[in-house]
Amino acid sequence: MGSVARIPVARTDDLGIIGRSPEVQEIREIIRQVAPTDITVLVTGESGTGKEVIARAIHRLSKRSAKAMVTVNCGAIPEGIIESELFGHEKGSFTSALDTRKGYFEIADGGTIFLDEIGETPLATQVKLLRVLENGEFMRVGASVPRTADVRVIAATNKNLESEVRHKHFRADLYFRLRSVNLYVPPLRHRREDIPMLIEHFVEEFSEKNGVASEGFTADATEELLRYGWPGNVRELRNVIESIMILENGRRLTADDIRRYLPIQQLQESERHLPVVTSKSVEQAERELIYRALLDLKSDIGELKEYVRTARSSAASNEVHAVQPAGNNGVYSLDAMERDMIMKALERHQGNRRMAARELNISERTLYRKIKEYGLNG
Repeated sequence: MGSVARIPVARTDDLGIIGRSPEVQEIREIIRQVAPTDITVLVTGESGTGKEVIARAIHRLSKRSAKAMVTVNCGAIPEGIIESELFGHEKGSFTSALDTRKGYFEIADGGTIFLDEIGETPLATQVKLLRVLENGEFMRVGASVPRTADVRVIAATNKNLESEVRHKHFRADLYFRLRSVNLYVPPLRHRREDIPMLIEHFVEEFSEKNGVASEGFTADATEELLRYGWPGNVRELRNVIESIMILENGRRLTADDIRRYLPIQQLQESERHLPVVTSKSVEQAERELIYRALLDLKSDIGELKEYVRTARSSAASNEVHAVQPAGNNGVYSLDAMERDMIMKALERHQGNRRMAARELNISERTLYRKIKEYGLNG
């Protein structure tokens, strides 16, 4: 079975990753455990969360660090030439093949290959990727003799590959081979305690790079950055800080200054839906996320009908206990709503705690604790 970890990133000299959220410590330990081995690693998470940073950290601590890490964006290569790019081709194998060419796997021999956006790989190419993962063999386009490459594979995707497998868009055998270890990188909005350290790092980096001294941010400016939803994650934060540093000439910035660089719509969405994690505990923040997610769920009539249908079905089969209102007014307490939502998530995923935790946007550790606290059989 594969190992699963929910991760952001932590600031260390040897890992080159930034953050201080609780999950960071867990992922640092896992990176140190898997890096010295040749085990395949699948890194998942939204676009812009820093999946390539994780891959580079693994390579840097591996026994292959003296060799190169070759990065391949599978989603950026046209379907007609992706096999040639990955495995190489022989001269004359197709119209534009004027010379024999090595593919990325041959170039990465002895080192690491990072297959970014692996979920975009065509099904026909997935078969050949599986062969490389299984025994290191591949065939150049137009060749008749197989070749081998000693390569450590790290893959990444922002897609839900389990869903892609169910919909026949991704091969199940390749998916299970890739996810020997699965590292999940949470979006920045779910690890806001990392934002101040990221800001500090980017300010220092751009100050040195561009020769612009920064006078920093006022307290309300920092709160504005913490409140924003960051749909583009760390990549978006980096770009915003760079723009501010260049265009504001490093002067001390207020909340009004910050708002000019953030989309108004996203600011409004962030203020309406997302808690600001500054002085609250991570557990309290996760409880609020569950509560707000439930309110959003109830606001959608389609989801509400499904919710009621599931509740009635569960009650009829005596598989779960009905959640009772907190009082005569029919309003659920926060604990009751949280318990009910956890039960429904576990039901929808047939007791799979990892998938339930991902749906609820909480860590598996928190989910285990809640199952025990509420006496649920997950």
